[in-house]
Amino acid sequence: MTELRVLIHDARSAPVSTLAESLIDLKLTDIKALGKLPINPAEGKRGSEHVLLESGLVSELQLEHARAHMLSTPEVDATVFQVEPQALDRLSWADALKYHVLPLGVESGVLYAASPTPLKRELELRLGVMADCIVSLVWAPKLQIDRRLALENHAQAPQDTASKNGPDGWPGAGDHAPLDVHALLTDALIELKGAGDQEQVNAVNESSSVIKLVNQMIIDAYGQKASDIHIETNPGDDVSRIRFRKDGDLEDYLLLPFSLRAALVSRIKIMSRLDISERRRPQDGKINFNEFSDIKLELRVAILPTHDSLEDVVMRLLASSKPIPLPQLGFSARDDKIIKRLSERPFGLILACGPTGSGKTTTLHSLLAHINTDNRKIWTAEDPIEITQKGLRQLQVNPKIGVTFATAMRAFLRADPDVIMIGEVRDEETARVCIEASLTGHLVLSTLHTNSAAESVIRLLDLGMDPMNFGDSLIGIVAQRLVRGLCQHCAVSTALSREEYESLVHEYVDGTALTAEEGHKRLLAAATSAASGDPVSQIHTRHAVGCERCGGRGYKGRMGIYEVLENVGDMKQKIQSRAATSEIFAEASRAGMRTLRQDALEKVVAGLIDLKQARTAYA
Repeated sequence: MTELRVLIHDARSAPVSTLAESLIDLKLTDIKALGKLPINPAEGKRGSEHVLLESGLVSELQLEHARAHMLSTPEVDATVFQVEPQALDRLSWADALKYHVLPLGVESGVLYAASPTPLKRELELRLGVMADCIVSLVWAPKLQIDRRLALENHAQAPQDTASKNGPDGWPGAGDHAPLDVHALLTDALIELKGAGDQEQVNAVNESSSVIKLVNQMIIDAYGQKASDIHIETNPGDDVSRIRFRKDGDLEDYLLLPFSLRAALVSRIKIMSRLDISERRRPQDGKINFNEFSDIKLELRVAILPTHDSLEDVVMRLLASSKPIPLPQLGFSARDDKIIKRLSERPFGLILACGPTGSGKTTTLHSLLAHINTDNRKIWTAEDPIEITQKGLRQLQVNPKIGVTFATAMRAFLRADPDVIMIGEVRDEETARVCIEASLTGHLVLSTLHTNSAAESVIRLLDLGMDPMNFGDSLIGIVAQRLVRGLCQHCAVSTALSREEYESLVHEYVDGTALTAEEGHKRLLAAATSAASGDPVSQIHTRHAVGCERCGGRGYKGRMGIYEVLENVGDMKQKIQSRAATSEIFAEASRAGMRTLRQDALEKVVAGLIDLKQARTAYA
């Protein structure tokens, strides 16, 4: 109880502050943002709070935090606080879950509990009746309290009363695991308790809980908009780790007891129609999840052997979806006009390049949606087909039976197409057929795994392409990255000092022929455009904070960063003369190309992303 006693003493000796001071101290906003709000002192405290909420500057829970801070309410970290047994004698975990509070300890006959709304007198009185003593509330984040309650309530479940670690070495689930997954894990442990690895493999078809657990894991990943599921097994009695990739970053979902790892992997192999007895070689498969639930979802499965005869699993979620409208992809106004104009050309070659998972296929499908009219015949060859749209004729590539991108391309040319999309240029044969088709009256779109638009030109020439034909066929290249977008509900704006802004301008023009003045004009234009055309006197950047809507991460969704190279000016001559990458880049810059760096920094001053994410796009 020493920790809580110190917190109470420090809080009582802290000075009382105003609401504005509390908001600033907690970094929920800044002075400039508050100064822009139409707060009328005559309306009093309630009027000020109403304006804050209506403006969207803070959420209800953030305002509650500021109120508590204003009155010097103690604050605790609910994830690590050591709960006193006496507190649980007064308020059980089940009751704590019901009222979303965390019992902490008893001091001088007073039960202290953490709540995200500690100023609610009615809640204190209700808890006091239940605990048969005076209750005093302190503040803790709602997300921390909910996670701690989920973990502690599961640890106290009837099936697992012996200890927090439970049977078979299970240490409990990860912070992000919902309660229904906890229950399924407990049931699965009981069903398979005492069985060896091979017995688990044999029993997995009969274990309804393991089946439900795998299904629920996939459903949760789909519901949380995860792109991948990673199952990482560890030797001995160590737990296995399950993580979801969301918005490009891996986040913990569940810790799996060692006694369930073989059963879980075997169930996934069965769903993928793979060999459950093979543990020495990598295996690839697919799951049509519509066979196991009402969700229309396909998963691409990779089984990878690790040491001690264990296997890791990676599943990529391929939800059949509609194309994203071109204006929603995040192109700048200039690049949006260029890419639309290029896609409306009757013939030529358009490439989208970038690393795996950067949204290249999404961009190409958005271009196809823009030109998908009744007077055009459009064929696509993809591996796999992730996006469908009415009017397209889509072919699934299957190299095992000889249906490659190159063979599909040749077949398409006999089917009188207007537009052809090839999933990826992987080899010389595919590249050559694409260029030939683009020179014979077809618009061809494809992807390439390169880091920049200029590098894509050199990569294709290195594959053995004829520079004369390639220079004639290419009409444009889109290089892209995906970064995490700021949560627009909690991101905090900060004005840049003169030195910081000059450094940002230098970073913007670095490596190009632009002057600092030209860089300043472009950044100012981007900031002005984001402010709906209102004059901008000072450049601001925003940084992540975290709130309920973004799960405390400060980021929500992803945003595209682009550079569009157009084959204009002397670009054709540079290609046909096999110019170096630096010369291709310099020519594209002279023609007005916004680089990945420049597009990212323009989105920074527009308040869409922060500098940390921007620099991941061009580092």
